[in-house]
Amino acid sequence: MSEESFPGPALRPLQLRIGAQTIAGFESGGTGRHILLVHGNSSSSRIWQKQLQGPLGAKYRLVAIDLPGHGASSPAPDPGHGYSGAGYADCIAAVARELGLKDAVVVGWSLGGHAVLNAAASLPMASGLMIFGTPPISKTPDGFSGFKGLSATIFTPAPSDAEIEEWGQSAFAPGYAARPSFLEADFRRTDGNARGYLGASVQAGRFADEVEIVRNLKIPFAIVQGSEEQIVDLGYLQRLSAPTLWRGQVQVIEGAGHATQWEQAEAFDRTLDAFASSL
Repeated sequence: MSEESFPGPALRPLQLRIGAQTIAGFESGGTGRHILLVHGNSSSSRIWQKQLQGPLGAKYRLVAIDLPGHGASSPAPDPGHGYSGAGYADCIAAVARELGLKDAVVVGWSLGGHAVLNAAASLPMASGLMIFGTPPISKTPDGFSGFKGLSATIFTPAPSDAEIEEWGQSAFAPGYAARPSFLEADFRRTDGNARGYLGASVQAGRFADEVEIVRNLKIPFAIVQGSEEQIVDLGYLQRLSAPTLWRGQVQVIEGAGHATQWEQAEAFDRTLDAFASSL
């Protein structure tokens, strides 16, 4: 799967035909509840390796996909739509239908969290949603105030090595030294149009009011945050109106930054397991 090597059950590669594009990913060997995992900007399904090949993947049927233009998935045939919140949401909903997911938990990290919120109305098979590294945005004047360190690199089609390295440092807790070896490779492998068109859609105001989506969710909704997060403001998340918020509060994982599922995998897995088991 990558240069990292973890013991655990064998994974099944996914190759799905969704319209005019191929969506790739991995599926774990577990037989429990379906859990669909959606990665962040310029990342891939490999960021979920510790979940896929660990105890969580042995217990649940984890499905981690590569969004269009990311990982081993093909580029979006219509980049103006495909590389937007609505386009990614369409992909997630189509994957869920193609795989016949039922009673599933849908988990989104960073950009993946925004995509999951955009997809919420199209996921009748979801019994719960979880986001982390994701401040829901809105079109109000303070609609992007949940970001405390948003790098322009994630909207740059062809960033420099220095810019990618700076972004990589922000994606983990300060001083974290065990970043995945594939991190920069996944960034470079991502279709540059995915970043450019996403930035253009945001600048043009073509995005959903995710704060309103959260306010109107009817299913359990979990928010997770690393205590050392450098990109998302915890206070912003705690002020959200989220009537179905799991346990009534944001779940803070100590010692983790933006990439909570990698930095503190055991604590993250316990939280996701508890959420899935409560539904």
